[in-house]
Amino acid sequence: MTIITNRPGRVLALAAVLAPALAAPAGASIAVTPVSNDPFTNSSSQHATELEPDTFSDHGTTVATFQVGRFFNGGASDIGWARRDSLGAWTSGFMPSMTAQSDPANPNFERVSDASVAYDPKDGVWLVSSIPLEFGTLRVPTVYVNRSTDDGVTWSDPVPTPPPPVKKVDLDKNWTVCDSTASSRHYGNCYTEFDNFGENDLEYMTRSIDGGKTWSTPRFPAGKPKGLGGQPLVQPDGTVIVPFEALDGKIEAFRSTDGGQSWSHAAVVSNVVSHAVAGNLRTSPLPSAEIDGAGNVYVAWQDCRFRPRCSANDIVFSKSSDGVNWTDAARIPIDGVDSGADHFIPGLAADRGTSGSSARLALTYYFYPDAACTAATCQLQAGTISSPDGGASWGGNDTIGDPMTLGQIADTSQGPMVGDYISTSFLADGTYVPVVAIGKPPAGGAAFDEAMYAPSSPLTVATTSLTPAATTGAAPVTGQGTGETHHALRNN
Repeated sequence: MTIITNRPGRVLALAAVLAPALAAPAGASIAVTPVSNDPFTNSSSQHATELEPDTFSDHGTTVATFQVGRFFNGGASDIGWARRDSLGAWTSGFMPSMTAQSDPANPNFERVSDASVAYDPKDGVWLVSSIPLEFGTLRVPTVYVNRSTDDGVTWSDPVPTPPPPVKKVDLDKNWTVCDSTASSRHYGNCYTEFDNFGENDLEYMTRSIDGGKTWSTPRFPAGKPKGLGGQPLVQPDGTVIVPFEALDGKIEAFRSTDGGQSWSHAAVVSNVVSHAVAGNLRTSPLPSAEIDGAGNVYVAWQDCRFRPRCSANDIVFSKSSDGVNWTDAARIPIDGVDSGADHFIPGLAADRGTSGSSARLALTYYFYPDAACTAATCQLQAGTISSPDGGASWGGNDTIGDPMTLGQIADTSQGPMVGDYISTSFLADGTYVPVVAIGKPPAGGAAFDEAMYAPSSPLTVATTSLTPAATTGAAPVTGQGTGETHHALRNN
């Protein structure tokens, strides 16, 4: 997409020695394994960088997808994928026929961004949607979908979805899901959300009823809600619920009860107040949404309402059984409100084999041990925490991999970047696997060594030493907090 920059570019002087951590999750660091690395060498984008993963797991296979070779002012050199089989072995590759990097002889687009992965069990097909950027203008004309019919081993050339039927089309933040419940009246339907920056971030939905081969003309929900970052989820009866970040300082959600033929007015999930993250790190209160086996929807985002003077972000969440009525935002107790740490970019997972008060949830996130750090001293770290009881209590908080400096991750016109979103997925045995971007000190004259990593072994949901989620002690919330310039920019 076209990038309109109204924040200054990063000026970063790396400290020779990292400042000591002021606070961190209680557990030890979880060992990680690289699952993909950037192989490209074009001088127009930043190498080696991989970032912004989405994951999905089904029938023993997990697929992650992500940006590879980030450009400063939007998009990447290609979309990558990594596949974990039922034995725990990872393989990886890159989507064909997208860009000059994936197909030098016949490139379709200059860049590509915003990868999302889903599985359609009715048709036995994996889908990865993304938004390519056109040569010259960097405009995003439509969403494209790569398909895999051999369980994620190989991938097709991208299939276009129809653009919105308007003159000004410039799309952002697509997300795809499929109806996976065999008893659902819409079993096998797949849905993709996106917003059109050309219409001030008007939300749209398109659907496929043939395994992603063809897609319907996009429809906007009733009331024309505006926002981005919607993550559609499908309940067992086929109802689709789409939480998203609205432009008016709220998390909202709309839904469809007729298989995507029409979409409702948006209901308010919660007002949002978000602390400006130090070091100009690229973050915003984009929601991470998941669903349990009974159709309860959980939505998490970064929010500072529980912190004195809104001095740092927690990860908070709300849940709903119908997408209309939502619980008050609850604070996930990663640490104390006086810890001095800042938490952001959540990736939430729910075990579809569990539900209600026994639902297993897992959260991956990034944090600074010191919310008051500077671009030169900030230590960016991935962490995880889990709940065995539908979010009532949480434990098992650990760090994932090593901390990184902001100079070890891709730079963008909106600040250093590990992703506007990340992801976590449950396996069939009730363990879970996050995939995260981690930057390391580059070697051999390279500018970066930012790659995709997963825990060396799947993680187990905590059952002991649990701390209740907090629903009291928050300051009144009347709207979005300071530091959020996300919507004034192209987000790609």
